Amino acid sequence: MKRCLMVSGGPLDLEFAASFLGRRTYDFTIAVDAGVQACMALSVHPDLLVGDFDTFGRERILKYQAETGLSMDIHQAEKDETDTELALRDALSAGCTEVDILGATGGRLDHEISNIHLMAQGKKRGLKVHIYDRKNKIYLLDSEFEKRTEFFKDSLYGTYVSFLPLTETVKGITLTGFKYPLYEKDISILENPSLCVSNEVAKERAEITFRQGILICVESRD
Repeated sequence: MKRCLMVSGGPLDLEFAASFLGRRTYDFTIAVDAGVQACMALSVHPDLLVGDFDTFGRERILKYQAETGLSMDIHQAEKDETDTELALRDALSAGCTEVDILGATGGRLDHEISNIHLMAQGKKRGLKVHIYDRKNKIYLLDSEFEKRTEFFKDSLYGTYVSFLPLTETVKGITLTGFKYPLYEKDISILENPSLCVSNEVAKERAEITFRQGILICVESRD
């Protein structure tokens, strides 16, 4: 298992990031565009710089790369992929199997939604992706890989656990050990997308099973 930290170019709460990184270690670190600035502030030394650097500045990043000798995957601003998508491809090429992303939320909503969708692309290629911010841990559950997932109250990221459909329909959801249980329920983007929002683990342990589809799982706190 090779674990990767990706510092994206979105807004990043540096106090939270410093606390988060103080409890974790990584085998490989990618700075994405303006994520370079966050890495510098956090004294994090990336292994790879990725992006078009329209935010950080092209001349500035070339100067930084020349000073540090860091590897760089630089792209033109006019391209079909976001910088995060390119960085996830580089993580796969580097042999990473897990990626934790900081700075992927709290900025432009189009990029935030795109980042969540990109987790599905990564998952299909064998890359487990988690997005973190101060209040949320976001990841996917795919019936192809995770038909049954356990949640333990003492290790949750926050108080609440929400499940939202990423595919149009997610079939056969059963929730046991949660404050609001379900049995063999289908949820749909078009009909009842908020049915599984803001649930809680009732005692020490809970679990979800489902038969088909992909869920966005959000562990969150106020």
